[in-house]
Amino acid sequence: MADKNKYLTYKIPNPELIKQLNLLKHPEGGYFVETDRQEEQIPSPYADKALRSLATTIYYLLTFDDSDGVFHMNKSVTMHVLHQGRAEYTLITPGNPPRVETKVIGPNIHAGETLQLLVGSNVWKKSRLLPEDVSAAKADPTKQPHTGCLITEVVFPGFHWEDHAFLTESGLKELWGGQPGWEDFLPFVRKDA
Repeated sequence: MADKNKYLTYKIPNPELIKQLNLLKHPEGGYFVETDRQEEQIPSPYADKALRSLATTIYYLLTFDDSDGVFHMNKSVTMHVLHQGRAEYTLITPGNPPRVETKVIGPNIHAGETLQLLVGSNVWKKSRLLPEDVSAAKADPTKQPHTGCLITEVVFPGFHWEDHAFLTESGLKELWGGQPGWEDFLPFVRKDA
């Protein structure tokens, strides 16, 4: 009889992932490394036809001790593909009112988790480890090195910092257009400069 938790034995500890994959601290939270940047360039429909790489690819890791990202936006489309662990994504699509969605990228497709998550152009996104996973790791420190989420992100057309923005407090208020609800997201945005 198969052990229903057998997949846990295949989880690579976060410190080993950081070392073996040469991951660096990411300004959005977590860790990352760019693994591919296509040499072919195309005019980006999301950046006023500016030339961009066809696609870029990164590893991105949230860990127990760096478990929360901040809201940011890419002009390009991004496909997130799960390797191990699970994370909750909050997506805010601008509109009147903004549309807020929560998705969990994780292995339990029977519980509504997804193995892939496509985030469209100009959608604010933030990821975090699930609170119940963080709580379980706090209660049992032996779980901490294995509590995380490793994904691959493929950005197309390719990632450029000019096509990226962090959501700020004033931007959050503006996004909500004076309507209530923006306050819930305040802890997860950058302070105004």
